[in-house]
Amino acid sequence: MARSEELQDALVIPVPEDPGLILDSCRRLLGPNLYGAGPGAVGDCLVKVHDPTEVAALWQGRLAQILGALGLAAAEVRTRLFDGGASLFAPAPIDQLFTAAYAIESAWYFAATELLGQAQIPFEDLMAGLQRVSALERAPRLVALAAEAARRGVDRLLDDDALTLGHGAGSATWATDQLPDTPDWAGLHDIPLALVTGTNGKTTTTRLIAAMGAAAGRVSGLSSTEFVKVGGEILDRGDYSGPAGARLLLRDKRLVLGVLEVARGGILRRGLPIGRARVAVVTNVAADHLGQYGINTVPDLAQVKLSVHRALIPGGHLVLNADDPILVVAADMIDARPVWFSLDARTPEIARARALRAPCGWLEDGRIVLSDGTGATPLVAVSDVPLTLGGAARYNIENALAAALAARGLGLPDDAIRTVLRSFRSDPIDNPGRANEFSVNGARVFVDFAHNPHSIAAVTSALAALPARRRFALISHAGDRSDADIRGLTQGLFALRPDTVVVAEIAGYLRGRQPGEIPALIRQASRDCGLPDDHILSATSPADGARQILERLQPGDLALLLVHDERAAIFEMIGSRAST
Repeated sequence: MARSEELQDALVIPVPEDPGLILDSCRRLLGPNLYGAGPGAVGDCLVKVHDPTEVAALWQGRLAQILGALGLAAAEVRTRLFDGGASLFAPAPIDQLFTAAYAIESAWYFAATELLGQAQIPFEDLMAGLQRVSALERAPRLVALAAEAARRGVDRLLDDDALTLGHGAGSATWATDQLPDTPDWAGLHDIPLALVTGTNGKTTTTRLIAAMGAAAGRVSGLSSTEFVKVGGEILDRGDYSGPAGARLLLRDKRLVLGVLEVARGGILRRGLPIGRARVAVVTNVAADHLGQYGINTVPDLAQVKLSVHRALIPGGHLVLNADDPILVVAADMIDARPVWFSLDARTPEIARARALRAPCGWLEDGRIVLSDGTGATPLVAVSDVPLTLGGAARYNIENALAAALAARGLGLPDDAIRTVLRSFRSDPIDNPGRANEFSVNGARVFVDFAHNPHSIAAVTSALAALPARRRFALISHAGDRSDADIRGLTQGLFALRPDTVVVAEIAGYLRGRQPGEIPALIRQASRDCGLPDDHILSATSPADGARQILERLQPGDLALLLVHDERAAIFEMIGSRAST
């Protein structure tokens, strides 16, 4: 049995089962996170009857008692209250993260049983179990190596069974039970690295930055929601926007420049995988996946996204969207000076940055302009950037600005940045699933993987600016969205002004819903948006819906296929009908 598996099963704590007091989650954070710059463990509780403030105070008190007995830093425990509950974070050394998580769970056990008036296991008995876990987990050589790497300015990546020092071409990896006494420090170093997060646009921005690195002659790579790629080779496909993707990418010794897409879920579940990035980007923040891990509001989500600033090296660039009002407010709460971008040079953050001679970027007279703080460089005309659809796709102008500023922060030359902006396209090769355009029977067909109201509204608003004789749309969704979310998704679709909407069922993604339930919600929302019943068609699957639309297309029409399932089949179907 691996040591990590032994630790996962090392202690069973009989947490009370009560609907009014729920320990919702307890997990280890391996790197910088929402709560701080170092690793630790966090627990989330849901409280329905008691006062969450009182529950959190009792929980924190029990945790301080336990951590004190374990010799850990009880004074640095942090509490975060949210509507209906609280989170408790305990910082811990990298060889005591399981122990810290068990300590949080044990503290909850004592707090909950006290509140419920239940009999308790003797404190000494539970502490004996925690002491055994602490001794089993202790790894002084691991701690010493990580500390020496930090002293030398070398990053580390940690998983349950391996340690990596450095990145890519400057990295070495060892099993945690085979760590060297003295590694070859001369061969270990970090590489230029960017983190990219946000509600929408992060995958496109990640791909742009990596392409700019390649255009500059660097062996560049990325991890993302679609795949992990180094140079021209895709290492694996799947959602790799979490720590596993970072490790797969940064352990490849061919890599000399890396871009990591980091999603909300990965930040909250495990923290950031690295701690020495040169650039971090937050594209925007909008309502998506709220209600998990105590993140219930968009301002809460902004703080999660802004956690990336804690992974920056001194002097690193935090690239932020000045046109996002929630992000602007949230940025005032962190200890970092942002590198702002905006679609308007008169935006207060841009004006202030220019007055302070700080780096920033903006759109002016149809051109993307960058400033290094000493002078402004008109980089490229928006009309020459294919991603922007001639300027109609405003969200891709934002992505281009973010990527260009990030590339400068990584030390890439303007020529490489300009080359990529002029050549990078929304097609299945450069940017699969992001407003990919095809011509079918003289009609323009766009395929997009947009999946939340903000992203759907962005792409439909852009396409609404394009001329069309008739407009078709395919929409479907998984069942894990609320009814209100489904209505919002559908309303966002109607920025396209569709003449016909095809509603598809996704049989494999009902996620607790009844068959037909999601399509019925979409149909009703389409009626509420003014579309007649006979212009709302039903499909048994996304592929069936795509087929129905493709068969109806005539010259001058426009179709938007919002695709979440059967992607390969739909691309193949379009490819068999597409004209060059």
